[in-house]
Amino acid sequence: MTRAWSFAFSFIALAALALLVGIFVFQSVPVWQHEGWSYVSGEKWFFRQKEFGALSMIYGSMVVSLIALLLAAPVGMCAAVFTAEYLSRTPRLAVKVLIELLAGVPSVVYGLLGILLLRDWIYELFERFELLSGDTLLTAGVLLAVMVLPTIVTLSDDALRSVPASQRRAARALGLTRAESILHVSLPQARRGLGAALLLALGRALGETVAVFLVVGLQDNQLPEKWYSLQPLLESGQTLTSKLGSSETNIGYGDPLHWAAIVGLGLLLLLITGGLTLLGTGFGKRTDA
Repeated sequence: MTRAWSFAFSFIALAALALLVGIFVFQSVPVWQHEGWSYVSGEKWFFRQKEFGALSMIYGSMVVSLIALLLAAPVGMCAAVFTAEYLSRTPRLAVKVLIELLAGVPSVVYGLLGILLLRDWIYELFERFELLSGDTLLTAGVLLAVMVLPTIVTLSDDALRSVPASQRRAARALGLTRAESILHVSLPQARRGLGAALLLALGRALGETVAVFLVVGLQDNQLPEKWYSLQPLLESGQTLTSKLGSSETNIGYGDPLHWAAIVGLGLLLLLITGGLTLLGTGFGKRTDA
């Protein structure tokens, strides 16, 4: 009976997801017919001129997410090593609960802290680069780093704890120090789980809306002249989520083509985050031959 109910509810969840994707695809058809693949590769978004190119928003989403991952990954991995390898059971659980509490803080609270503190710090730190304001892609990335940190710490800690204790004891018996056993035994054994933690954190960063919306600057059509340049990181930008969370969503509802362009952004975001989530989940479950 339990198995039958499990299958039934799993089917309902998958059907709901398929229905959601179907609705997004159906409602975004007009913009795909109007723009074709230039909807993804187009550099300009001017809805009054019926010109819809999502590349600048895809660029903004990827940049802020990668900044977040580059900042949060080293801190999160080191924290996970500390909790999993050096703390005993009771302190480890206490620290893990405290870290996971950060994940329960509403994103709007992080956004308000970003407005009150972070954007002023970014502006003062990079003032010599003549910033127009503290609302930049870098600000959004740093804020996201704080938000994805609990995900990285928790999942990395679970991956390290899944390494059998016998492997650690064997390494110590062979004369390895604790640091050497972590470096040569625990981390290699847990590498798939650690990779999955990073992928799932990246998906979380790509899907964050409110906090990014409050500090990213909401500037359309911001693409770098040189893709390897770091200067655009200190400028305002736009992400897929900040565009979807803006007032343009309400404006676009009255125009079929504009609305299709907005829904298309939602479809792109769903495909990217869903793909990363599936990849991270599958990557974490694979075992070495």
